[in-house]
Amino acid sequence: MFAPSQADVRRFFCSAWSKRQAGQPMETIETLAAGWIAEHPEWHADFGDAEAAVARDYGDGAVGGNPFLHLSMHLSISEQCSIDQPRGIRQAVELLAARRGDLHAAHHEVMECLGQMLADAQASGSAPDGDAYIACVQRRATRAAGHAR
Repeated sequence: MFAPSQADVRRFFCSAWSKRQAGQPMETIETLAAGWIAEHPEWHADFGDAEAAVARDYGDGAVGGNPFLHLSMHLSISEQCSIDQPRGIRQAVELLAARRGDLHAAHHEVMECLGQMLADAQASGSAPDGDAYIACVQRRATRAAGHAR
């Protein structure tokens, strides 16, 4: 199993952003990461200096306050959708994105569901409940449809 360190993850994102800025060739995962970084101009400076990023303390690691955690969740959701694992997540995210009219905004809502699923699993000492996760995303999509009317 692949288990990068915090420093590895931060260097990966910084490298992907640097390559995009320089127009260098990238691996597929780097292209995906750099695309999500581009969606977050408020954090571009954080990705501009890998050593400063590695040294920085982002506090409690809240998704909205830690660009590396936030971007890791974007990548995780993208990967889940690409392989439809847990089964049904692709359709749920696509429905939410369609109803929001914005994949990026939909991802931010999915992050809340993903974070809740992980917190619940950690608190109970059990495996993450993929069905509850998908149901959470579907509920958000249903509510989004209600607001669109």
